Amino acid sequence: MHIIPAIDLIEGKAVRLTQGDYSQKTVYNARPLDVAKQFEDVGLTRLHLVDLDGAKAKKIVNYKILEAIAGYTRLHVDFGGGVQSDDDLRIAFECGAQQVTGGSVAVKKPELFENWLNRHGGEKLILGADAKGEKIAVSGWEEGTELWVYDFVQNWVEKGARYAISTDVAKDGLLQGPSFDLYKNLREAAPELNIIASGGVSSMADIEKLAEQNLFGIIVGKAIYEGKISLKELVAFSAKN
Repeated sequence: MHIIPAIDLIEGKAVRLTQGDYSQKTVYNARPLDVAKQFEDVGLTRLHLVDLDGAKAKKIVNYKILEAIAGYTRLHVDFGGGVQSDDDLRIAFECGAQQVTGGSVAVKKPELFENWLNRHGGEKLILGADAKGEKIAVSGWEEGTELWVYDFVQNWVEKGARYAISTDVAKDGLLQGPSFDLYKNLREAAPELNIIASGGVSSMADIEKLAEQNLFGIIVGKAIYEGKISLKELVAFSAKN
Protein backbone atom coordinates (compact mmCIF):
# COMPACT_ATOMS: atom_id res chain seq x y z
CA MET A 1 0.00 0.00 0.00
CA HIS A 2 1.33 3.40 -0.99
CA ILE A 3 1.87 6.35 1.34
CA ILE A 4 1.20 9.51 -0.69
CA PRO A 5 2.10 12.86 0.85
CA ALA A 6 0.02 15.81 -0.32
CA ILE A 7 0.78 19.36 -1.38
CA ASP A 8 -2.19 21.68 -1.90
CA LEU A 9 -1.50 24.87 -3.86
CA ILE A 10 -2.91 28.38 -3.55
CA GLU A 11 -1.07 31.28 -5.20
CA GLY A 12 1.90 28.98 -5.78
CA LYS A 13 2.31 28.19 -2.07
CA ALA A 14 1.86 24.94 -0.13
CA VAL A 15 -1.27 25.32 2.02
CA ARG A 16 -3.88 23.27 3.84
CA LEU A 17 -7.57 24.04 4.17
CA THR A 18 -9.96 22.86 6.87
CA GLN A 19 -12.99 20.97 5.49
CA GLY A 20 -12.32 22.47 2.07
CA ASP A 21 -13.04 25.99 3.32
CA TYR A 22 -10.91 28.52 1.42
CA SER A 23 -11.31 31.01 4.26
CA GLN A 24 -9.66 28.53 6.66
CA LYS A 25 -6.28 28.45 4.96
CA THR A 26 -2.86 27.85 6.53
CA VAL A 27 0.25 28.54 4.45
CA TYR A 28 2.99 26.03 5.30
CA ASN A 29 5.65 26.78 2.73
CA ALA A 30 6.07 29.41 0.01
CA ARG A 31 8.25 26.98 -2.00
CA PRO A 32 6.34 23.76 -2.79
CA LEU A 33 9.30 22.35 -4.73
CA ASP A 34 11.35 22.35 -1.51
CA VAL A 35 8.58 20.39 0.21
CA ALA A 36 8.47 17.85 -2.62
CA LYS A 37 12.26 17.46 -2.46
CA GLN A 38 12.00 16.78 1.29
CA PHE A 39 9.55 13.97 0.57
CA GLU A 40 11.83 12.52 -2.09
CA ASP A 41 14.98 12.87 0.05
CA VAL A 42 13.56 10.67 2.83
CA GLY A 43 12.57 7.95 0.36
CA LEU A 44 8.90 8.62 -0.42
CA THR A 45 8.11 8.01 -4.09
CA ARG A 46 4.68 9.53 -4.73
CA LEU A 47 3.04 12.93 -4.45
CA HIS A 48 -0.57 14.08 -4.51
CA LEU A 49 -0.53 17.64 -5.92
CA VAL A 50 -3.75 19.66 -5.82
CA ASP A 51 -4.31 22.98 -7.57
CA LEU A 52 -6.86 24.62 -5.27
CA ASP A 53 -6.83 27.81 -7.32
CA GLY A 54 -7.62 25.65 -10.33
CA ALA A 55 -10.45 23.84 -8.56
CA LYS A 56 -12.07 27.18 -7.81
CA ALA A 57 -11.37 28.71 -11.26
CA LYS A 58 -12.49 25.50 -13.06
CA LYS A 59 -9.27 25.50 -15.10
CA ILE A 60 -5.66 24.57 -14.39
CA VAL A 61 -3.75 27.45 -12.74
CA ASN A 62 -0.62 26.25 -10.91
CA TYR A 63 0.84 24.18 -13.75
CA LYS A 64 4.28 25.82 -13.39
CA ILE A 65 4.60 24.27 -9.91
CA LEU A 66 3.67 20.88 -11.34
CA GLU A 67 6.28 21.33 -14.07
CA ALA A 68 8.97 22.25 -11.54
CA ILE A 69 8.23 19.33 -9.21
CA ALA A 70 8.04 16.82 -12.07
CA GLY A 71 11.21 18.27 -13.58
CA TYR A 72 13.35 18.45 -10.44
CA THR A 73 12.23 15.29 -8.62
CA ARG A 74 11.54 11.69 -9.60
CA LEU A 75 8.28 11.58 -7.64
CA HIS A 76 5.25 9.91 -9.24
CA VAL A 77 2.92 12.93 -9.26
CA ASP A 78 -0.83 12.62 -9.42
CA PHE A 79 -2.33 16.02 -10.16
CA GLY A 80 -5.82 17.37 -9.69
CA GLY A 81 -7.77 20.58 -9.36
CA GLY A 82 -9.43 22.42 -12.22
CA VAL A 83 -8.74 19.86 -14.94
CA GLN A 84 -12.01 20.27 -16.84
CA SER A 85 -11.07 20.51 -20.52
CA ASP A 86 -8.95 18.71 -23.12
CA ASP A 87 -6.53 21.63 -22.92
CA ASP A 88 -6.21 21.33 -19.13
CA LEU A 89 -5.53 17.61 -19.41
CA ARG A 90 -2.91 18.17 -22.10
CA ILE A 91 -1.16 20.81 -19.98
CA ALA A 92 -1.14 18.53 -16.91
CA PHE A 93 0.43 15.61 -18.80
CA GLU A 94 2.87 17.87 -20.68
CA CYS A 95 3.98 19.40 -17.37
CA GLY A 96 4.85 15.97 -16.03
CA ALA A 97 1.84 14.53 -14.21
CA GLN A 98 1.94 10.72 -14.20
CA GLN A 99 -1.76 10.58 -13.37
CA VAL A 100 -4.51 13.21 -13.43
CA THR A 101 -7.54 13.29 -11.18
CA GLY A 102 -10.94 14.24 -12.57
CA GLY A 103 -13.67 14.93 -10.04
CA SER A 104 -15.86 17.84 -11.13
CA VAL A 105 -15.44 16.90 -14.81
CA ALA A 106 -16.71 13.37 -14.14
CA VAL A 107 -19.88 14.90 -12.66
CA LYS A 108 -20.47 17.89 -14.94
CA LYS A 109 -19.00 16.65 -18.23
CA PRO A 110 -19.26 12.85 -18.02
CA GLU A 111 -18.92 12.38 -21.80
CA LEU A 112 -15.59 14.22 -21.72
CA PHE A 113 -14.23 12.19 -18.80
CA GLU A 114 -15.34 8.96 -20.50
CA ASN A 115 -13.54 10.13 -23.63
CA TRP A 116 -10.37 10.69 -21.57
CA LEU A 117 -10.63 7.16 -20.14
CA ASN A 118 -11.01 5.76 -23.64
CA ARG A 119 -8.06 7.80 -24.97
CA HIS A 120 -5.60 7.54 -22.10
CA GLY A 121 -6.74 4.44 -20.21
CA GLY A 122 -7.67 3.81 -16.61
CA GLU A 123 -4.02 3.79 -15.48
CA LYS A 124 -3.49 7.47 -16.31
CA LEU A 125 -6.71 8.90 -14.88
CA ILE A 126 -7.98 8.90 -11.31
CA LEU A 127 -11.64 9.37 -10.53
CA GLY A 128 -12.20 12.02 -7.87
CA ALA A 129 -14.99 10.77 -5.63
CA ASP A 130 -15.09 13.27 -2.77
CA ALA A 131 -18.10 13.04 -0.52
CA LYS A 132 -20.14 15.16 1.88
CA GLY A 133 -22.46 12.86 3.81
CA GLU A 134 -21.85 10.11 1.22
CA LYS A 135 -22.97 12.44 -1.62
CA ILE A 136 -20.48 13.63 -4.26
CA ALA A 137 -19.02 17.15 -3.76
CA VAL A 138 -17.34 19.11 -6.58
CA SER A 139 -15.60 22.39 -7.53
CA GLY A 140 -13.19 22.48 -4.62
CA TRP A 141 -16.04 21.11 -2.47
CA GLU A 142 -17.95 24.35 -2.79
CA GLU A 143 -20.84 22.53 -4.50
CA GLY A 144 -22.80 19.54 -3.25
CA THR A 145 -24.73 17.10 -5.46
CA GLU A 146 -27.39 14.44 -5.00
CA LEU A 147 -25.12 11.73 -6.44
CA TRP A 148 -24.64 8.81 -4.05
CA VAL A 149 -20.88 8.20 -3.93
CA TYR A 150 -21.16 4.40 -4.23
CA ASP A 151 -23.40 4.51 -7.31
CA PHE A 152 -21.12 7.16 -8.82
CA VAL A 153 -18.03 4.99 -8.38
CA GLN A 154 -19.71 1.81 -9.67
CA ASN A 155 -20.88 3.65 -12.79
CA TRP A 156 -17.33 4.82 -13.57
CA VAL A 157 -15.77 1.43 -12.93
CA GLU A 158 -18.09 0.05 -15.61
CA LYS A 159 -16.73 2.76 -17.96
CA GLY A 160 -13.09 1.91 -17.34
CA ALA A 161 -12.02 3.74 -14.16
CA ARG A 162 -9.31 1.81 -12.29
CA TYR A 163 -8.33 4.34 -9.61
CA ALA A 164 -10.32 6.61 -7.31
CA ILE A 165 -9.37 9.14 -4.65
CA SER A 166 -12.09 9.69 -2.09
CA THR A 167 -12.08 12.34 0.61
CA ASP A 168 -14.77 12.68 3.24
CA VAL A 169 -15.01 16.48 3.25
CA ALA A 170 -16.35 16.48 6.81
CA LYS A 171 -13.10 14.89 8.01
CA ASP A 172 -10.56 16.80 5.94
CA GLY A 173 -8.06 18.97 7.80
CA LEU A 174 -9.51 18.28 11.24
CA LEU A 175 -6.92 15.66 12.30
CA GLN A 176 -9.71 13.65 13.95
CA GLY A 177 -9.32 10.42 12.02
CA PRO A 178 -10.46 9.31 8.56
CA SER A 179 -13.84 8.00 7.47
CA PHE A 180 -13.21 4.28 7.86
CA ASP A 181 -16.80 3.36 6.97
CA LEU A 182 -16.64 5.30 3.69
CA TYR A 183 -13.67 3.24 2.49
CA LYS A 184 -15.12 -0.02 3.74
CA ASN A 185 -18.33 0.68 1.81
CA LEU A 186 -16.44 1.80 -1.30
CA ARG A 187 -14.39 -1.39 -1.22
CA GLU A 188 -17.62 -3.44 -1.06
CA ALA A 189 -19.24 -1.38 -3.85
CA ALA A 190 -16.23 -1.64 -6.19
CA PRO A 191 -13.92 -4.49 -5.14
CA GLU A 192 -11.76 -4.20 -8.28
CA LEU A 193 -11.08 -0.46 -7.86
CA ASN A 194 -7.73 0.89 -6.60
CA ILE A 195 -8.99 3.12 -3.80
CA ILE A 196 -6.90 5.95 -2.37
CA ALA A 197 -8.07 7.28 0.99
CA SER A 198 -7.74 10.96 1.81
CA GLY A 199 -8.75 13.26 4.63
CA GLY A 200 -8.59 13.14 8.41
CA VAL A 201 -5.45 11.01 8.86
CA SER A 202 -3.99 12.15 12.18
CA SER A 203 -1.69 9.38 13.41
CA MET A 204 0.18 6.23 12.45
CA ALA A 205 -2.64 4.31 14.15
CA ASP A 206 -5.07 5.72 11.56
CA ILE A 207 -2.76 4.59 8.76
CA GLU A 208 -2.36 1.11 10.22
CA LYS A 209 -6.14 0.77 10.54
CA LEU A 210 -6.70 1.96 6.95
CA ALA A 211 -4.04 -0.48 5.76
CA GLU A 212 -6.27 -3.33 6.96
CA GLN A 213 -8.90 -2.28 4.38
CA ASN A 214 -6.83 -3.37 1.38
CA LEU A 215 -6.56 0.11 -0.14
CA PHE A 216 -4.17 1.11 -2.91
CA GLY A 217 -2.91 4.16 -1.06
CA ILE A 218 -3.35 6.69 1.72
CA ILE A 219 -2.88 10.42 1.25
CA VAL A 220 -1.34 12.21 4.22
CA GLY A 221 -1.36 15.99 4.37
CA LYS A 222 -1.99 18.13 7.41
CA ALA A 223 -0.68 15.48 9.83
CA ILE A 224 2.77 15.88 8.24
CA TYR A 225 2.71 19.68 8.29
CA GLU A 226 1.46 19.84 11.88
CA GLY A 227 4.08 17.34 13.08
CA LYS A 228 1.56 14.64 14.07
CA ILE A 229 3.31 12.09 11.82
CA SER A 230 7.01 12.23 10.90
CA LEU A 231 8.35 11.50 7.43
CA LYS A 232 10.60 8.91 9.07
CA GLU A 233 7.54 7.03 10.39
CA LEU A 234 5.92 7.12 6.95
CA VAL A 235 9.03 5.76 5.25
CA ALA A 236 9.37 2.98 7.85
CA PHE A 237 5.72 2.03 7.31
CA SER A 238 6.18 2.05 3.52
CA ALA A 239 9.17 -0.26 3.80
CA LYS A 240 7.08 -2.81 5.71
CA ASN A 241 4.06 -2.68 3.40
